[in-house]
Amino acid sequence: MEPDSKKTITRLRVLVVLAFLIYAPYYLFWRLGTLNPEAPFFSWLIWGAELFGYLTAVLHIFMVSRLTSPVAVTPPKDLTVDVFVPTYNESVNLLRHTLLAATRMEYPHQTWLLDDGNRPEMAALAKELGCRYLARTENTDAKAGNLNNALTKSSANFVAVFDADHVPHKDFLNKTLGFFRDEKVAFVQTPQDFYNLDSYQHRRHRRLSYIWTEQSLFFRVIQRGKDRWNAAYFCGSCAVLRRSALDDIGGFATGTVTEDLHTSIRLHKKSYKAVYYPESLAFGLAPNSVRAFLLQRLRWGQGAMQVWRKEGILFARGLTFPQRLNYLASVLTYFDGGQKAIFYLAPVVVLLTGVMPINANGKDFLLHFIPFYLLVFWSYEEAGRGFGGTLLTEQYNMARFATFARATIGGFGRHLKFRVTQKINVEQDKAGTVIPQLLVLILSILAIAVGTWLWLSKSYLTLGAFWANIIWASINLGLAGSVVRFTLRRKHRRREYRFPIPLPAFLGKSDGDKVLGLVHDISADGCSFITEKPIAAKRTVSGEIFLPSGRMPFTASISHYLESATPSPGSRDATQEFGKRTPRQKHEYGLAFQWKSADDAAQLENFLYGSDLQWRILDLHEGVTTPVAWVVALFTHGKLEKFSTITPEEWLPVIYHQIRKGEQQDKFGVLSRSDWAHKLARLIIFESVPNASHIELYIFGHMPQDRVQGEIVDLQKMPTTSAEIYVAKVMLKHGGPQ
Repeated sequence: MEPDSKKTITRLRVLVVLAFLIYAPYYLFWRLGTLNPEAPFFSWLIWGAELFGYLTAVLHIFMVSRLTSPVAVTPPKDLTVDVFVPTYNESVNLLRHTLLAATRMEYPHQTWLLDDGNRPEMAALAKELGCRYLARTENTDAKAGNLNNALTKSSANFVAVFDADHVPHKDFLNKTLGFFRDEKVAFVQTPQDFYNLDSYQHRRHRRLSYIWTEQSLFFRVIQRGKDRWNAAYFCGSCAVLRRSALDDIGGFATGTVTEDLHTSIRLHKKSYKAVYYPESLAFGLAPNSVRAFLLQRLRWGQGAMQVWRKEGILFARGLTFPQRLNYLASVLTYFDGGQKAIFYLAPVVVLLTGVMPINANGKDFLLHFIPFYLLVFWSYEEAGRGFGGTLLTEQYNMARFATFARATIGGFGRHLKFRVTQKINVEQDKAGTVIPQLLVLILSILAIAVGTWLWLSKSYLTLGAFWANIIWASINLGLAGSVVRFTLRRKHRRREYRFPIPLPAFLGKSDGDKVLGLVHDISADGCSFITEKPIAAKRTVSGEIFLPSGRMPFTASISHYLESATPSPGSRDATQEFGKRTPRQKHEYGLAFQWKSADDAAQLENFLYGSDLQWRILDLHEGVTTPVAWVVALFTHGKLEKFSTITPEEWLPVIYHQIRKGEQQDKFGVLSRSDWAHKLARLIIFESVPNASHIELYIFGHMPQDRVQGEIVDLQKMPTTSAEIYVAKVMLKHGGPQ
């Protein structure tokens, strides 16, 4: 986007937010004159919930008014760094991914496995991978105690902390340590991103390359806004901390179940600085079940209440006034649960009893309420820079409102227990996990039915009041229904996440010949292999997968087989760019890898974990176009920028070579199946090819004659934890196969 357009968008966003900040107090003051004197408690309760929403919105706008964009600098060469990976009950396979990547980070360091489970298999894993191993016989102070115990054995100037499931990129230390040139910087925090895009907190659009996650707004916007006020906080993982600063506050904070938030406040009280570096440099495992998701949010909420009780926050000495407001905004978030419960139950009370919390003419009320309602959501979307996801946010508010209410009620207890979040669950969520949402669903249906009958028979509400509450209850019904439906329909088939990354591969046939095909939906456990030529039905097969680091041999058992036809010409999904085609058979085999040792899988694991490769190959994104940006694009460019469609499910394995004198060396890649006559194709390759290079491709699974020519228009290098992979945009020549 052009700089002038960005400035225009920023100015218009400011106007929208200012309109909300000015109109909302007027609306709330007007509302004081509409309270029903015959139902004072109910009336004040609703007004108080509206006031709370305005106050939290003001704090939110204050936090995100400006976002920082710090630039990484080269770190000094003489720093000593220890990498701490605490664990309690996580699996060996999960820790192996993290430790392999941690040991291979580029800046000199020592990796420590801190085992609060005191398990022999973890000691063996640390020895195998060359890590220091440290265990405790007692789990005093949980994770904070585990980290503090390691500090007594470590002498490094800096410590990097990764949760057991967070796999760091090889550049993590190189891009974070340079900020410590400023002696007042106590810690550098990076985003906590997640590689399992099918988790409970992720929502992926079926047709568009849009993935929203419940934490997008926090890590893309809120933390960057907090950073402006030196109020970004340590999130417990994916961060580097200065040892001397930790020593100054007595180590990682104990006494609460959220040692990260607690440690941050203590460091800020000592006038230390924090840096939030917004580049994703580590990828973890998000909870894939609603139970694990809610238990994690419960711990966060209870910990925030404990920190508030211990540190005071709003009246804490040592914090600047902006820091106090930022921390206050963070802890008040969890009081949303009580506010939402009031809004979910209010129309039920009105429809079943006829008692209104508002005593105002229907037309007069709508003239005041509708602008307020629209400005609330519009300003939220603009302040969130497109990462807010208003409708999805409301669905997750519904999903977690009871959990947040429980956290604020019980979070001030002194003896809360730290619970490790169970990230992997292969069982389907049960109805018991969504009881609060089912209650809202049932009560809303009951209120609509009974309220309609009462209104028709007794006319106990005015027409405007009746329909306003019917609509209100219907919205709550829709939100609750969407949460229940999404939760109970989700199935967790596998313990290992399958990456949707297409790769060329060979599979051996019984006659000794090899079949070229496509591997996708891949993990260290297995993958899907697609080919046009069937292989002999047998239990065990062998082959090779092409990776940036070279060919990876494997042995696998066939777990399932599926035969289907590719789209026929004229069908909706068929591409018509290079002449007429006939349907082709497609054979898909489910493969379960059989590794002789863990080292055999390391090449694949190093490629898959610790990078955003799946995002970049599939051109995925989290942000959407806000209304203001939509209007600016319309008037600036005369057309709207649309979402790019997700790269088609079918990719095609190719053999290619550059067309130049003396060059005939065949190489392997994967080509996107798209409308080649009108769009550039995407070619995944394992070498750097200059722009404007002419190539010849043999495309498998596309046409009877598979040879076409093309020109490299653009080449993108995509680093992984092992080596680089490249995605080229290719203009294929029209006129049919050569």
